[in-house]
Amino acid sequence: MKENKYSAILLKKAIELVNTLDTKALVIIGIQPKNLLKIKIPVVIIGNEAEEKPANFHYLQLPLSLGTKNLMNLASSFMIANEIIHEKDLFVYVTPSSLGIRRAEKTVEAKDEFFLQIEHIFREVLELAIELSLEGREGKPVGTIFVIGDTRNVIRHSHQMVPNPFKGYKINILDRSTREIIKEFAFLDGAFVINKSGRVLCAGRYLDIDLKKTAVRIPSGLGSRHLAAAGISKLTKAIAITVSESGVVRVFKNGKIIFEYNPRLD
Repeated sequence: MKENKYSAILLKKAIELVNTLDTKALVIIGIQPKNLLKIKIPVVIIGNEAEEKPANFHYLQLPLSLGTKNLMNLASSFMIANEIIHEKDLFVYVTPSSLGIRRAEKTVEAKDEFFLQIEHIFREVLELAIELSLEGREGKPVGTIFVIGDTRNVIRHSHQMVPNPFKGYKINILDRSTREIIKEFAFLDGAFVINKSGRVLCAGRYLDIDLKKTAVRIPSGLGSRHLAAAGISKLTKAIAITVSESGVVRVFKNGKIIFEYNPRLD
């Protein structure tokens, strides 16, 4: 999603809509306003954060490659969760190639902690998880876990189920040419372990969680993968992202689900 010569025109029209209609917010996706917008309602910008940030501006540094529909759902949930607007309120949205009006709906279950975690490595892994949810592997649904950060403690609370396919290789989540390599090993039981710089340290890692000692609560119907993800995020400072065969992507922190979303339902 790149800016083009129409971006400025669409942004101008979006502001005209905001000033004409009784809308409660403006969501800008993939366009960086060259001048500060002189509007009083809240503005949510999805993209890079600017140096000057008026009080009514909110930034979400989400990967634009998630697509307009996914980004709109996240922006809508963010505004509702942070009481920027209320459910069913109207807001205007604009992208480099489209303009429209939408009612705020909480289609994504996301808690405040989720939006605080949107840093570079996390964004890339979340994007990969959503790709796996939508595409599967060779047309078949896959389920897996990504564990990000606090790798020393994560390794201490886990063991290899199979020979580590990433041992001796410097595969990094930030290198998009390695995406397919990582996806190839999503069929392995166990978890991917990714350090804070984005390097994939291992796959097929069994998370050693003693549920009697590590009290976590997850919704009924979720299985061992989700218990393991909740447990490792409680035992360590890591964040865990799960992909279910059903397509649901969940993010765990401190033993709790802070984000839940099924891209296949859009």
